[in-house]
Amino acid sequence: MPLRINVDVVSAEEQIFSGEAEFAVFPGEMGELGIFPRHAPLLTRVQPGTVRVKLADRDEFELVYVSGGILEVQPTLITLLADTAIRAKDLDEAKAIKARQQAEAALRDRSVSVNYASAEAELAQAITQLQLHALKKNQKSRH
Repeated sequence: MPLRINVDVVSAEEQIFSGEAEFAVFPGEMGELGIFPRHAPLLTRVQPGTVRVKLADRDEFELVYVSGGILEVQPTLITLLADTAIRAKDLDEAKAIKARQQAEAALRDRSVSVNYASAEAELAQAITQLQLHALKKNQKSRH
C-alpha cells in the first residue's frame, strides 16, 4: 500500500479541501514546495498561487487558488490556513479577467491616486487565478 498524507486546506470562511493525497505542491515564498508523506515538520508562509494535491488512487489533482497563508507540515498531515482559497471548479474566469483588467488600468492611470502595491497584488492574484483556470482546463482535456 502506497504511503498517504492527509491534506486540509482551510480559509477564513470554510474548509476548502480535506482528504488523502499521495503528495501536494504549495506556492512557497522561495518557490514551490513539494510535500510527500513522512516529510519533516515544517511551518512556513505561502504566497498567492496554486495548490496542487495529487489525490490518492486517482490520476487527477485537486487544484485550489490561495491568496497566501500559513502552511504546517507534519509527517502524516498537511494543514494550510489560507487567507482566501477558491477551488478551481468554483473559479469564475470572467471575474478574474475583469479583476486583471481593472488592476492593469489602475497601474496605467497616473492621474488618479493609486496604491500601487495594492494594485500590483490584485493583478498578481488575478493572473494566478487565470493560470489556475487554464491548468484546470488542461487537466480536463487530458481525461
